[in-house]
Amino acid sequence: MVKVKGSIYFLGIGGIGMSALARYFRQQGYAVYGYDLHRTPLTSVLENEGMHIHYQPAIDKIPEKLEKVIYTPAIPESNAEFAYLQEKGIAMMKRAEAIGEISQNLTTLAVAGTHGKTSITAMLAHILQTAGLPFIAFIGGISKNFGSNFVNHKNPEYLVVEADEFDRSFLQLHPDKAIITSIDADHLDIYSDIDDLRYAFKQFALKVGSKGTLIYHQGLIGFEDVGAHKISYGLGENTAFAGKNMRIESGHFYFELWNRGHLLTEIKMQVPGRHYIENAIAAAAMAISSGIEVQTVKKALETFAGVERRFDYRINESGCVYIDDYAHHPAELRATLEAVRTLYPEKKITAIFQPHLYSRTRDFADGFAKALSLIDRIILLEIYPAREKPIPGVTSRLIYDKIEKSDKYLMTKTELLQFLQKEKPEVVLSLGAGDIGLMVQDIEQNLIAE
Repeated sequence: MVKVKGSIYFLGIGGIGMSALARYFRQQGYAVYGYDLHRTPLTSVLENEGMHIHYQPAIDKIPEKLEKVIYTPAIPESNAEFAYLQEKGIAMMKRAEAIGEISQNLTTLAVAGTHGKTSITAMLAHILQTAGLPFIAFIGGISKNFGSNFVNHKNPEYLVVEADEFDRSFLQLHPDKAIITSIDADHLDIYSDIDDLRYAFKQFALKVGSKGTLIYHQGLIGFEDVGAHKISYGLGENTAFAGKNMRIESGHFYFELWNRGHLLTEIKMQVPGRHYIENAIAAAAMAISSGIEVQTVKKALETFAGVERRFDYRINESGCVYIDDYAHHPAELRATLEAVRTLYPEKKITAIFQPHLYSRTRDFADGFAKALSLIDRIILLEIYPAREKPIPGVTSRLIYDKIEKSDKYLMTKTELLQFLQKEKPEVVLSLGAGDIGLMVQDIEQNLIAE
């Protein structure tokens, strides 16, 4: 009988990042307990893996003896369990601090940026797996290659981790090599302005150190005095790792991978979109600069199956295409919508978007409306508040009124499903970081129902 090391308690265990960390400690031999607001397919899987989870604040379900309490910053201090643990003087740490401790003892490959983190992290994990290297990976989504957001090898040497800028979490990491994909205004409930956000990314880059490697998108500036070895990447000419001669054949994107003027290989992607090609270049740059052979990188990228809720094909038939995507920032919306338009130039495209956070809706209403205006028909759901309280005057209508299309709708979730069943649109996208992700199966069923 395996001896349990102790008990660890998670406040907000159902989040994609928290659940990965819970899986880590469970596999390390700890008893894992946790609270979350809602039972979801993911929390049900965690329960099946042996974790003890409840869905109403309940002090009596918190173990008396705890090795650690880990919480997500999305948990409000007014939460009864949070308040109880604080009053008891029990040491508590944020998820980022826990992962920071893990990163101290492993060669850490960290992926930062306001867009693309999850896909690149999943790609890197798949590349290391293909190369036969021992590693741990914390992925901000469910990798289709692994069927999980967590990968764990015995005696790991590497940590592959998504470096999240929210709550300045990435400053807890100890990266040996890092990727920075983009720095667009976001999380302005945390950062005072874009300059504050850029400063945080600069501090993250400085943590790499003079012996490490910083891989950054060619459009980014401000890292000139970072002491790490620097490698640029992108689709342009003046970059160390470049993607060139992109083309589409039979629904697949192809591109050539170049390094400092030398053609390395051609790659056929299973996941579509210009933005995915840029993600693949970043992952390749990290892998090749870490000593992984080019042909191993090619094999991994060509068998990379994607991440759930990242350009995730749910239906792909001649009469109906349905794609689900996590896009929740104007730049992400634009990238996803442009990819769909490229693949289906002659078809009418219907986009369903659920804005995420009142503050983000307020700050980026113009950008959301401009991106959504690229598509033929737009359906807006009400804002998913997550951790926020309502802001007076901020609703989905703020975006709706700015969309330069007449074929646009404000709908409830029930109205949406009825509309889809009646209209049967030929290309459908569901977009957003809220609970629209829990509607995917219902959307599928209403699209295919007779």
